[in-house]
Amino acid sequence: MRLVLGDQLNTRIASLTDLDPEHDTVLLVEVRDEATYVRHHKQKIAFLFAAMRHFAQGLRDEGVNVAYVELTDPGNTHSFTGELERALARLSVGRVVVTEPGEWRVWEMMQDWRETLSVPVEIRADNRFLCPREDFAGWAEGKHHLRMETFYRGMRKRTGLLMEGGEPVGGRWNFDAENRKRLPKGHRVPDRIGFQPDAVTREVIALVEQEFADHFGDTAAFSWPVTRADALAALKHFIAECLPTFGDYQDAMKGGEPFLYHALLSPALNAGLLTAEEVCREAERAYKDGEAPLHCAEGFIRQILGWREYVRGLYWARMPEYRASNALDAGRPLPWFYWSGETDLNCIRQVVDQTRSHAYAHHIQRLMVTGNFALIAGLSPAEVEEWYLVVFADAYEWVELPNVHGMVLWADGGVMGSKPYAASGAYIDRMSDYCADCAYDVRTKNGERACPFNYLYWNFLIENEEILSGNQRMAMPYRTLAKMDEARRKEIRRDASRFLASLSPEP
Repeated sequence: MRLVLGDQLNTRIASLTDLDPEHDTVLLVEVRDEATYVRHHKQKIAFLFAAMRHFAQGLRDEGVNVAYVELTDPGNTHSFTGELERALARLSVGRVVVTEPGEWRVWEMMQDWRETLSVPVEIRADNRFLCPREDFAGWAEGKHHLRMETFYRGMRKRTGLLMEGGEPVGGRWNFDAENRKRLPKGHRVPDRIGFQPDAVTREVIALVEQEFADHFGDTAAFSWPVTRADALAALKHFIAECLPTFGDYQDAMKGGEPFLYHALLSPALNAGLLTAEEVCREAERAYKDGEAPLHCAEGFIRQILGWREYVRGLYWARMPEYRASNALDAGRPLPWFYWSGETDLNCIRQVVDQTRSHAYAHHIQRLMVTGNFALIAGLSPAEVEEWYLVVFADAYEWVELPNVHGMVLWADGGVMGSKPYAASGAYIDRMSDYCADCAYDVRTKNGERACPFNYLYWNFLIENEEILSGNQRMAMPYRTLAKMDEARRKEIRRDASRFLASLSPEP
């Protein structure tokens, strides 16, 4: 029996590499436990169930025996363990073969299966990633600080991507400095490809609306690719229409434009409909064929070959202890506006509203808007991390937890990032048009009309001065803070206290 999880929808996944259609059964299950261990966005549940059903049908078309359990099937136990036990009771099999999961809690579950199931359980390494877990663990051993850039350069050498002999193409490893432009006024972004739900997907969406009606998010704008063919079409569209300008504007934000030049491939990639290597090779090909400039191809490849592989490795190397750290002792409850979007902060309202509609926000919106606010407001890491896991279609704990815990909140004390990514309203104003339509004035530093990001930023530095002032990368803001007189500090603290007291975790 080959158990395939909902985020392993690839015919070349390790558990299927030696599949024998005459004797083997592939098991896929829709279970409530996996849809509700956090209350996932409706679109994420619909995306996975629809992709699973299409994947199962593709296997059947190839003559594979598939045992598929739908959510509403009679007898569904709604857990991986329960459905494995039910399948073993009705089918004659000698062993269970699975691919290692993406989340620690399922990994622990699989260890239990080896002890409790009636047949042997073989757990295979996930061959979709370019850096095996064991290799990353070896690289990370003995290090407190795990810097992505060092890892990324090693991965470039390992794969040969954008390499000429032993040197990087263009003589530089990283073109990040060229990838931080603001969108020019009046700039028109390309129309993005979307996929009209077919009958199977429409049925799944109706199921989700009925069974998970109280979950966050809307399904009206659902247009994710739920098949391998559609995911390849999405990749082709990105490479042709967006990659040539992706690098320039990958950090830009614009009201009413949730996608800009971003790839929108992460849900398909994280569910197995695409692989990291084929996506990176296609971007490299576009550069070599003169279809995309080097800084755009490198910036995109870095996000996948570098960042995606890195956070996955860090997750498995440092779990389960990693999630428990709280270096800045943050503990304020998550404000209700993270769910409702009901706030005068236009940047947050824009990001929450688009996330509700699309189960998506790009990396700068996640890091420098909702994430930056969470950091400088001292929000509870556990609550913030749960929010990020709930609201995005591409969120799985292996990718969400390190990004939020380490990169967004600096809760790991610098294991991932050399400094906290804290910023005032000036950054958001520079990289977006959000501030022009905001009730607050980004150029005002204090008082009720002032942008809260401004005084919360300095309040964050004051509150964490003992921990952060010795950080070399924080030297400049702390020199500025040292020049502030006591009256100015009191003004900052007063405004921050007033604003933070107004936040409510309830509707």
